[in-house]
Amino acid sequence: MATDPVCGMYVEESPQALQATVSGRTYYFCAESCLRTFTAPALELRALKRNIALSLGLGVPILVLSYVPFFPASFPLGVLLLAIATPVQFVAGWRFYRGAWNAIKMKSSNMDFLIAVGTSAAYFYSLTYVLFPGEFPYGALYFDTSSMIIALILIGRLLEQSVKARATDAIRKLSELQPRTATVARAGGQEEVIPIERVSVGDVFLVKPGEKIATDGVVVGGRSSVDEKMVSGESLPVEKGEGSPVIGATLNISGALRVRATHVGADTTLSKIVQIVQDAQATKAPVERLVNTIAAYFVPIVIGVALSSFALWVFVAGKPVSFAFTAAIAVLVIACPCALGLATPAAIAVGAGKGAENGILIKGGEYLERTQKIDTVVLDKTGTVTWGEPSVTDIQGLNADPSTVLTLAAVAEKNSGHPLAGAILRRFAEESPGVTVPEPDTFEYFPGLGVKAAYRGKELLFGAPRLLGQEGVAVDDAVEATLEPLRRQGKTAMLLAQDRKLAGIVAVADAVKPSSKDAVRGLKKMGLEPILVSGDNAGTTAAVAQELGIGRYFAEVLPGQKSQIVKKLQEEEHRRVAMVGDGINDAPALAQADVGIAMGSGSDIAVETGGMILMRDDLRDVVSGIQLSRKTMSKVKQNLFWAFAYNVALIPVAAGLLYVFAGVLLNPILSGAAMAMSSVTVVTNSLSLRRFRPKL
Repeated sequence: MATDPVCGMYVEESPQALQATVSGRTYYFCAESCLRTFTAPALELRALKRNIALSLGLGVPILVLSYVPFFPASFPLGVLLLAIATPVQFVAGWRFYRGAWNAIKMKSSNMDFLIAVGTSAAYFYSLTYVLFPGEFPYGALYFDTSSMIIALILIGRLLEQSVKARATDAIRKLSELQPRTATVARAGGQEEVIPIERVSVGDVFLVKPGEKIATDGVVVGGRSSVDEKMVSGESLPVEKGEGSPVIGATLNISGALRVRATHVGADTTLSKIVQIVQDAQATKAPVERLVNTIAAYFVPIVIGVALSSFALWVFVAGKPVSFAFTAAIAVLVIACPCALGLATPAAIAVGAGKGAENGILIKGGEYLERTQKIDTVVLDKTGTVTWGEPSVTDIQGLNADPSTVLTLAAVAEKNSGHPLAGAILRRFAEESPGVTVPEPDTFEYFPGLGVKAAYRGKELLFGAPRLLGQEGVAVDDAVEATLEPLRRQGKTAMLLAQDRKLAGIVAVADAVKPSSKDAVRGLKKMGLEPILVSGDNAGTTAAVAQELGIGRYFAEVLPGQKSQIVKKLQEEEHRRVAMVGDGINDAPALAQADVGIAMGSGSDIAVETGGMILMRDDLRDVVSGIQLSRKTMSKVKQNLFWAFAYNVALIPVAAGLLYVFAGVLLNPILSGAAMAMSSVTVVTNSLSLRRFRPKL
């Protein structure tokens, strides 16, 4: 074992290990976890945490020493505070100088520029006073101001950067779904297990029950049910036989399959989904920051007022340079963005906390800002507005009472293992708690059709009408007329026959959650348009849309097309879109949307990609989350106003207006008082978000 000099992790040192020697030092290709740890967002997050620790560790003692008289009057307190404040200003605060310099090179101003100017004014004014205390008639130290401003604003930056460090997790988890090996059939009947990277187009590979399908292909032998929910969003397994296409990484449930590979590597459906997520995350334009917009106008004005004040007092009024410098510094200090550092993170912290109380996790202020601007909500069907698993919706007796129909259907399906059988057995358990389903005497499964069983000397047939037709049981027009409304509602209707005589009908569907109807009504009440998308068939999707009161829907949507629908809404219809989903197939659309809202019960991929997570699996929380974002951003805007109101009002006074009329030059201490007052106002206003209550 050896230690990589970059990350310090132990790596295998062997003749096969990939390594390189640079300037006498050997560097190893580290494990995936090491590479993830040292991505740019993670490094930025670590740097922020170090700088916050430095600024708070030194800033708090500066604050205490500035106001609590620990030392006698003769003690050189200013020198001590200067020594403590300098690392905060030029180590923890260096990022602001760098950002300000970048803004200067771009001939603009931004938040970093404003922070650098404000903290530098407080720091260098205090430095000058420490070095030349007799030159200033209104001397004061503002090392606490410069240090705490840096600490507070870094904490705000931490809230945003903590999300970016997780940006690659969704991509990694998608990639991990791919099977690592495939069992390939060779000439002469031999089987060979090979790495998935060695599978070529045209290879025939075997898939046993319970295994994932290695790559995209076509079935050339065998029959089975395949769970494609993780890719297509379809809640029910899909029957596969010879000639059926299959998708890599989906789960084979029942029978064995022989599959000819048609797409491998980057051409597979899963790889394309990964690429879509990557592209959507990479091309998404950053949200314009209101603070930077304000700073673009505010910074030049403040600097202009400070310089004008200095020039007027020296060259027009003939005052000493120290007098003019005090007035200029007072302007810069009073305009220093102390409350601005709290304006956004304070409201976001309270808003995010309130969201967590209501089961809504928000991944930072960026998503709050985007959410309050959306006008369209795209809803995935399976697992989002529906339960995501089949349940019995109708039991009708034809020549038997409904309870007998349910019991016989449960007996017939007891040994099936099919998801539809699970729905029937769950319904039996609900209606007959504590009762065990009797064992059938014989059992036979017909893939894609149903089952045949014997019970107490009587033959049971249960499944699709086609199965009964094959077994010689007539299904007349009256029965077909009974089945048709069920089919129009998107339900799977199955017939039960006892001794070749129709006994009843059992209908199964992925039922709509009761909360979904309330959520759709709430979205409409807020002026938002809900749109339903699904990989399910048109009839089922239309039935769900009608039940929810949604006028626009997209059915039979293939993997990857959901993100295209979202993109079309954004680009062609100029909509701001929120996507709500829970499946892996929703991840590209969640990433493409202005805001991705993931159901907490859904896949890890959806949760990682979404910007807002609904932990209670209740679609009404979408409405609550949007209401919370609007309220929070309203508070942010109010905070930004109050962050400037006190300061801007006192800028003319700081420049010397009061001296002209009353002969009094504003003491910079009052600048600190104004900043403190605006900070208190901002915090109090943010805390009022605690009273937020969702309205449905």
